[in-house]
Amino acid sequence: MTLKQFRHHKLVKIISNKYLLILFVFIVWMLFFDENSYLTHRDLNKEKAKLEKSIKYYSKEIEKDKKTINQLRDSNQLEKYGRETYFFKRDSEDVYIIEFDTVNK
Repeated sequence: MTLKQFRHHKLVKIISNKYLLILFVFIVWMLFFDENSYLTHRDLNKEKAKLEKSIKYYSKEIEKDKKTINQLRDSNQLEKYGRETYFFKRDSEDVYIIEFDTVNK
């Protein structure tokens, strides 16, 4: 096959088409090298999903804390919370903390 025959081959004509070459370079550039590339968008979408997940978590925590704050407005509940969480006691009381050994013998 001579060079002239090779140049007139159908596949070589398609590959050597300057418009197709420019289009190919453009697509490769936009997918991988551009500031707004596919890879950048994929990373940003992952980060967005992670942030949305943390927003849901913190929203639930805020609701739980609001519920706790509303309960603690009652003095009996406040006293109970202080006793259970911080081991507060009255002056005339003794508090004994019982810990269970979780190690199997």
